[in-house]
Amino acid sequence: MAPLLLLLPPLRLLPATRLRATSRPASPRRGLSYSYPRRVAAVLRQCRAGPAAAPPPPAAPDAVPRWHAALAAAAGMYPAYVTAGAVVAVARPDAFRWFVALAPGSYTFALGLIMLAMGLTLELREFLALLRESPLSILFGCAAQYTIMPAFGAIVSRVLGLSPSLSVGLILLGCCPGGTASNVVTLVAKGDVPLSIVMTVCSTLGAVFLTPLLTKILAGAYVPVDAVKLSLSTLQVVVAPILLGSSIQSAFPSVVKFVTPFAPLLAVLTSSLLACSVFSENFVRLRSTIADASYGNGGLFSGDIGVVMLSVFLLHCAGFVVGYTTAAIGGFKERQRRAISIEVGMQNSSLGVVLATAHFSSSLVALPAALSAVIMNIMGSTLGLVWQFMTPDSKNENR
Repeated sequence: MAPLLLLLPPLRLLPATRLRATSRPASPRRGLSYSYPRRVAAVLRQCRAGPAAAPPPPAAPDAVPRWHAALAAAAGMYPAYVTAGAVVAVARPDAFRWFVALAPGSYTFALGLIMLAMGLTLELREFLALLRESPLSILFGCAAQYTIMPAFGAIVSRVLGLSPSLSVGLILLGCCPGGTASNVVTLVAKGDVPLSIVMTVCSTLGAVFLTPLLTKILAGAYVPVDAVKLSLSTLQVVVAPILLGSSIQSAFPSVVKFVTPFAPLLAVLTSSLLACSVFSENFVRLRSTIADASYGNGGLFSGDIGVVMLSVFLLHCAGFVVGYTTAAIGGFKERQRRAISIEVGMQNSSLGVVLATAHFSSSLVALPAALSAVIMNIMGSTLGLVWQFMTPDSKNENR
């Protein structure tokens, strides 16, 4: 207010006689004759100027190009890619031999590429803003991620009597952070997408310490677990690419702006290739078991592979159900419940595959994570489609 007052001209006191003379009210006719011609002239000038003188309409927001929408739709078909790849792995396992032959280096490179794509789409300022908006929800979701899934991984493996290698693989899968596919599923399920994204990033960063620690505590009774090496590998293939992608976004924004629409599809295809390659590698070793289960014991699900598939199904089912239940007990809104449930139930199976192949001698340790890429995405997509037709109650949202 003070600067505006400084711009006003100084007031000058008038003599009393002049004040009385100028304080007489003007006649209506005099006021009309003074203002009316000016109004008419302004209207005439506007008419002569034509439509160009009219105020311009507000600028419309920039429309998303069609090819951007096509790339986003293609990236949303992740479950279809993984399912199709699994069918190819069963029909022709040799189709992925070129990628398997380069393991574990090819697996590590693939996961690093996935995390780099994630870092390119992550803007640090937006992440910090979302972190400040709902810290309690993020903390609750991350805590649920690293308590529910590891605990049920240990419980399911013990109840089903899995072998030591498969038990370690299932526990390792449960100790992994949330997967990036959960963000797409949360969008389909009409959940809290920003909360899902921040939870994925936070749980991924926390995986450097929590995944090796929890794996050593829960799986150390089965096989020796080197938590330090697991931690270093997680740091190299997860955190470093994310930070590199975020740095590239800040240093070369024009290049990243062009590349960003391709990043989700690249991550989805790479993740599908990684999961199906590991599945094909283990399928070759278990082919005789599957044949015996199919022809000798009455079905595919009665063999070892069936028990592993059942254990993976139960683990993710527990994540979805218990994650939603605990969020409801915690008093969170419906959209937040859905985001937490999906984030807890869907793991980063690619990280489980890389850690299993790099740090454990038995290839069976990677089998639960490889099967999870197929089973988890089918379960998550189905849940997302069910919730898509169940609009969150507005009364519940305003609590």
